[in-house]
Amino acid sequence: MATVNDPRLDGEGYVVEPEQWDEALAHALASAQHIDLGDDHWFVIRFMRDYYQEHQVCADARHAMKHLEQRYPGQGRKRMFELFPYGYVAQACRIAGMKRPRAWSTG
Repeated sequence: MATVNDPRLDGEGYVVEPEQWDEALAHALASAQHIDLGDDHWFVIRFMRDYYQEHQVCADARHAMKHLEQRYPGQGRKRMFELFPYGYVAQACRIAGMKRPRAWSTG
C-alpha cells in the first residue's frame, strides 16, 4: 500500500511525477482514504488522466464535473462530491496521480 513515504509521493500524498502513476497506486491511495473505486470513480480518473496526457496539466474541477454530467445530467457537481466527499483536490487529484495544484477552483 502506498504511504507518504512512497518515493513516488510528496509529503502531502500527491504524486511527484504523474508519469509514475498506475492503477495499483490509485487503488492504494483510494484505500488509504476509505474509498472503494467503482465505475464512476474510474470514469472521472480516466478523464483526468486523458486530460493530463493531452494538456500536461490536471483538469480543473469544473471540467471533471462537466464530464460527469454525461452520466448524471444536471448533477455533475453533486455526484463529484458523492464520489470524493473531501473534495476534488484532496481526493480525486491524489488518487488520479496529479501533482498538488497550486491554486484551484472547486467548481
